[in-house]
Amino acid sequence: MSYTQAAQILGITQPALTQQIKKLERTVGAPLFYSVGKKLHLSDAGYTMLDATHQIYETLNEAADEIQQSTSALHGEIHLGILASIEDRVFSQFAVEYYMAHRSIKITFHMLTRKEIWELLENNEIDLAIMYLPDESIKNWKPYQSKLILTEDLLFLHNRPEFFKKKNIRLRDTTGNDWVTYPPGYYLHSTMLEAYKNSMIDPPSSVAYFAKPGQIFEFARATDVYTALPASFVRAHNATAAGTKLHVAHFEPAIKFDLAFVFRKGKNQIPRIANFLKEFDDYLTKQDYNSRLTEISNQG
Repeated sequence: MSYTQAAQILGITQPALTQQIKKLERTVGAPLFYSVGKKLHLSDAGYTMLDATHQIYETLNEAADEIQQSTSALHGEIHLGILASIEDRVFSQFAVEYYMAHRSIKITFHMLTRKEIWELLENNEIDLAIMYLPDESIKNWKPYQSKLILTEDLLFLHNRPEFFKKKNIRLRDTTGNDWVTYPPGYYLHSTMLEAYKNSMIDPPSSVAYFAKPGQIFEFARATDVYTALPASFVRAHNATAAGTKLHVAHFEPAIKFDLAFVFRKGKNQIPRIANFLKEFDDYLTKQDYNSRLTEISNQG
């Protein structure tokens, strides 16, 4: 609803965009927008045209997917969008093994925000997204489906002697110290706040925010503030941390969420995507990843 912003996104001048809209309006014989004060709104004709463009775009995407489904499972490109706040070590390690086995497949990793992931999925610019679910930011799940990778625990990390023997810690006992967390609006920050809200407990006070789990971990380890990180990250990093390890406990009640692949419906039928997903499952099984993750979580 802004000519200026739309022109910037398209990489053209505002007059050029305005001329294109006028040409389109002359073609359909009706205005597509109208203004109320400084605000721009879609007209009835505009809504009809918007719906038509969505249908056209869906048809083009379906055609592209049908063409791709007839291609080889072992040639082509795979674009993955990974939520930037996710611990990506297992995916990077798998990419190395996958490349060694299938050198004709080119894999591209994109580290993205949730908003960027949904935009690229909608535009069919990434094949698979790796993200946390459930995600309330998307209202229309009809074009998409998901495949569970694992169910994660959010774990409490600390260096308080009074908590050393605790495998579980109540939410109300975690608010007596400063925290470092993901930034407000990030999935795990919102998930954690929702857990405190549901337990009718004031949320922790954060003195610092970082977008990446490694940054959060290092800040907490250096300053003795509290934090919470996914079990997959704790498993990958805490045991090998240089210097003092952080002590780990489960929240009570537990804070759980899913790590999953998200993709457009039918995308998993494309041979190279289907093969990638199958081999990733095999890789996790071979590495016994899920079992070791459960073990480290239970050990605290």
